Amino acid sequence: MNEIERKFLVASEAFKKEAQNKAHIVQGFLNKDPQRTVRIRIKGNQGFITVKGKSNASGTSRFEWEKEIPVDEAEHLIAICEKGIIDKYRYEIKIGNHLFEVDEFLGDNQGLIIAEVELSSEGETFSKPAWLGKEVTGDIRYYNSQLSKHPFTEWS
Repeated sequence: MNEIERKFLVASEAFKKEAQNKAHIVQGFLNKDPQRTVRIRIKGNQGFITVKGKSNASGTSRFEWEKEIPVDEAEHLIAICEKGIIDKYRYEIKIGNHLFEVDEFLGDNQGLIIAEVELSSEGETFSKPAWLGKEVTGDIRYYNSQLSKHPFTEWS
């Protein structure tokens, strides 16, 4: 139940040629407290509720619990979420033994593209594709819960 991941900006759209899957995601937050966030997500025709705890000092690890819920329930819950719905496309790219999830944001976060890779330990090594840019692990501005409050298009 502990999630270990690293986040990166994406330097080019070359990842799209390598993607095995693409899905549309809409998500909102019932709670955006830094100690615990409660997210509702619709990914394709599936609904999910996720609770995430506070990140560790490096920003790479935190508690995460997720359950699939009926999509109609997810739709009702998104309707009562806090202001700032996230809309994005997620691409999945397998590189070596790792799966990179690349989010291309739409709407108020248009122009932002972030890649995440989940790891089994904080020190685990992985191959970095050429399209991977600057690491932003631990920079809370790039957390979806923060992007819903302070969208990328409003950054100076």
